Amino acid sequence: MQNFNKKIVLEDGLEFLGYGFGADKEAICEIVFNTSMVGYQEIVSDPSYTYQMVVMTYPLIGNYGITDDDYETTKPTIGGLIVREYNDMPSNFRYTKTLSEYLEENSIPGIYGIDTRMLTRSIRDKGSRLVLITDISTTKEEAIQKLKNYEIPKDAVSKVSCKKKWYSRTSNPKFNVVAIDCGIKLNIIRSLKKRGCNVTIVPYNTTAERIEELKPDGVFLSNGPGDPENVPEVIEIVKKLKGKYPIFGICLGHQLISLAYGAKTYKLKFGHRGGNHPVKNLKTGKIEITSQNHSYAVNENSLKNTELVATHKNLLDNTIEGVECKKDKIFSVQYHPESAPGPQDSSYLFDQFISLMNK
Repeated sequence: MQNFNKKIVLEDGLEFLGYGFGADKEAICEIVFNTSMVGYQEIVSDPSYTYQMVVMTYPLIGNYGITDDDYETTKPTIGGLIVREYNDMPSNFRYTKTLSEYLEENSIPGIYGIDTRMLTRSIRDKGSRLVLITDISTTKEEAIQKLKNYEIPKDAVSKVSCKKKWYSRTSNPKFNVVAIDCGIKLNIIRSLKKRGCNVTIVPYNTTAERIEELKPDGVFLSNGPGDPENVPEVIEIVKKLKGKYPIFGICLGHQLISLAYGAKTYKLKFGHRGGNHPVKNLKTGKIEITSQNHSYAVNENSLKNTELVATHKNLLDNTIEGVECKKDKIFSVQYHPESAPGPQDSSYLFDQFISLMNK
């Protein structure tokens, strides 16, 4: 049996020994867990995981490798990956490299061979906290000192947002959509293009005036990492553009729309991450199985003093999952209707956005 060569240490002193894969480097991140059974490529390439290290609760990871067509971003920014069993011999005719090779070339560390069930229980009980992935030779005292001296940066959105506008075009376009990039997933762009939209992707700090010069039929606010209160630029855009164009927000975009209308957000104990969250559509009464990835939520009581009304609720913890203002043609959801691979229950939301632009 080979000797352990890596370990993770949490800020409360909890320690797990394992084996390294991916990049051979030390990293400190916020630890979170994801309950998805498939889609590890989409997870490690999702910009929303910036400065986070993800524990996969499904035990076997890496078994179908990495393919060229399934990325959610071209430059991954996830902090690290923690798995129970890693498979470095994929069985998949589409794969072009292994997960370890992909992580290594993007300087992302991974560890396997640890008890991910125990670790996930700890996150559920004590909440998300800082974690260090390091060499086995690092003492617990040294690790805890490094964690005490570390503070998670607040520049997550500026790190992942595009630096200049770019275009993604479709054949026979019907609409022009401006997407504000806070860490946009590529499948969101694909979902808009599939419905006849040419998409112009702009940096998060683009001014409202510049967006109006692009003459959009609708404006989209993307997902992204971090605390929504750290992105005042986008909140200001929503305040200036609401009522002028149909606006649709997903995940971080949902939180930013709520803040722009005067609602409040707060950090969840361990967040929502996975493809199996039941959400009730308050307008139809239907239950949707949704894919989620977020640490923050909109405070329900704070909505009462705004023009927004709640449209969706999470049935696991009753958090707000969607809001709208019919007068301003603006709506948003906390979950990911475009998730790939993931439930398709909520793809109608893109059609709802198209319908608003049609009107």
